Amino acid sequence: MKVAIGCDHAGIDLKSSVLEVLDEYGAHVIDLGTNERESVDYPDYGAAVARAVVSGEADLGVVLCGTGIGISIAANKVVGARAALCHDTFSARMSREHNDANILAMGARIVGPGLAQEIVRAWLGGSFAGGRHQRRVEKLDQLDRARELNG
Repeated sequence: MKVAIGCDHAGIDLKSSVLEVLDEYGAHVIDLGTNERESVDYPDYGAAVARAVVSGEADLGVVLCGTGIGISIAANKVVGARAALCHDTFSARMSREHNDANILAMGARIVGPGLAQEIVRAWLGGSFAGGRHQRRVEKLDQLDRARELNG
């Protein structure tokens, strides 16, 4: 499994906790930055991770910023990205099972390192249930195609 990870300056400390869990799972990590504490712009990193996932360079992605909101919005601007902002294990698992989320977003100022690790484990442990959820994910894909056509 290849996992792309990206964060802004606010997410650096939480990133190390997430990397520990990815290591537990034997994931090949593609670290797209930042690795500096100097202020950077979260859209750059959210989009970079989303592009890596959508292109197939990575199977999944994790994005982190202060609240997780901005970086999840940025990731979701990339057609084909389904970034889910999760601050609890239930949402993380459901985002995979019901929404086939391919990117996990978290807020470093919202969740601590221990909870973040549990969220990542729940997210990685989930898998898409298909069934009635497949039809809904297909509708999300249709919205992406319509957005692409409308430029």
